[in-house]
Amino acid sequence: MSQAFFARRPRLGARCASILAILLAASGAAASPAAQDRDPLRISGMLQTIELAPVHVAADRVYPGGVAVRNGGIPILFLPPEEKPSHVATHAETQALRNSLSHPDLRIILTVARGHYRIVARRSSGIETLADLRGKRIATMGPTSAGFYLHNVLASAGLSEADVHLVDVPRPQEISRSIIAKEADALVIWEPEMQRAVDALGDDAILFQPDVGYDELFNLNTTAGNLADPHRREQIVRFVAALMRTSREAKADPTLAIQMVADKTGYPVDLIRKAWPHHSFPAVLAPDLLDVLVREEAWLARQAGRPARDRDVLAKLIDPSVARDARALLEREPG
Repeated sequence: MSQAFFARRPRLGARCASILAILLAASGAAASPAAQDRDPLRISGMLQTIELAPVHVAADRVYPGGVAVRNGGIPILFLPPEEKPSHVATHAETQALRNSLSHPDLRIILTVARGHYRIVARRSSGIETLADLRGKRIATMGPTSAGFYLHNVLASAGLSEADVHLVDVPRPQEISRSIIAKEADALVIWEPEMQRAVDALGDDAILFQPDVGYDELFNLNTTAGNLADPHRREQIVRFVAALMRTSREAKADPTLAIQMVADKTGYPVDLIRKAWPHHSFPAVLAPDLLDVLVREEAWLARQAGRPARDRDVLAKLIDPSVARDARALLEREPG
């Protein structure tokens, strides 16, 4: 790797530098920056999300040759060739289900993060229990993982979406504005907008986080076609191996990941730090992924007025081979 490459990037810590050396050695000549530049891996993800943190670190600091993360998600995988579609893309499992209707060759290859949702509501709106949400204005974005979480929380209180008034929220930032401006009585959305709302409401905030057997599963996705291409598959396996290592590093010390999220999103570091505990970063295929897909498919199908796909069809969307090969690559590391 050329000295110019290192000059372009911020100084790595000793641990990250060792990871880089390991991955370069394990992947051989195919991982050379020149080869990467001729046919680089293209990655997309929603840049305003905390869940993307390990992807930023892996792409910017560890993956041989370095790659940029493009704003977007699964739909970027299916752009026409002249628009340079991504080869891997992050998104919650909800969007994998929705997009796989028209693109059954979509493949889920890794769970990057689990988002541990919660509900924030205004005490001044007369809300002290989940049952008090009846008739209230709840800001969320659907159909998304946040909407599915809300569906499950309402059901746990004997309610449904028909018992509340759903309020659309803007994107990508200032999603919390509706509850802060008293245009909504409660909010369910991803971080750090939830934390922003909690901070703004102060003593008026009341939080609910019942165990409804559901977390957002923020996954890395690709296509069957990309995995069938030997060169592209090798790039993807190398990236997933890097992602596994950076996820482990972020668990031990999230300082770098938090700073990178703040840099990419424009959110204050302190806000990201406070919202960080509402995520976990397993970098494995979630063991409950298929069960979640089956449950969520039924919910989405009812909304769309279509038949739900069965478990066997949904199982084909999951490809565990990439994570398996990435783990094998890491096991071959020296020392």
